[in-house]
Amino acid sequence: MSIELDATTYVHAKPTTAHSYILPTVLDVLETHFDGTLENDVFDLGCGTGGAAAALSEKGYDVVGVDPSNDGITKANINYPQLPLNVGSAYDDLSSEYGKFNAVISLEVVEHVYDPKAFTSTMYDLVKPGGIAVMSTPYHGYLKNLALAAVGKMDDHFMPLKDHGHIKFWSKSTLSTLLMDSGFDNIRFEYVGRIPAFAKSMIAIAQRPV
Repeated sequence: MSIELDATTYVHAKPTTAHSYILPTVLDVLETHFDGTLENDVFDLGCGTGGAAAALSEKGYDVVGVDPSNDGITKANINYPQLPLNVGSAYDDLSSEYGKFNAVISLEVVEHVYDPKAFTSTMYDLVKPGGIAVMSTPYHGYLKNLALAAVGKMDDHFMPLKDHGHIKFWSKSTLSTLLMDSGFDNIRFEYVGRIPAFAKSMIAIAQRPV
């Protein structure tokens, strides 16, 4: 049996609610990284219905993206026909097909992935030496989990009954280890959605060594 990303059905092609508080920081990170000196090429790994890719394109980035969901990519192609968004998986040899990029983003995807080591290995292969990976995922930390337990919200948060839900729950430590084991270094984090201790999501920024 082949292992695939969780391919779901999408309601619409707009940026998700999570993107409303994630994208501003992602755009700041990309602006700082490119700094007018690099080609504005970005790969969106797990692009869904293309909402984030479209937002980056509007800011002048040349975006290519893939997602394993036929439904998601169909919606993306209808709503953003100008963008090269295709069906594809992190378990494919994407760098051979698409090349390498100065930045690779993956927003709220890694928590759905059965084989995260393969996922970040593919991400590493897609990044040019000196380029960056920008990965967001829901934040989990001691104080946040303690607060969820104290107010009886653990079942709501980890809800196993939800279709296409989260199957991996990442902390700063575990996500750092995952990225370092794939070869990335200079890893840093931004926290979005609330104050850092109770953040909705964290954004890891990791560099591929030159």
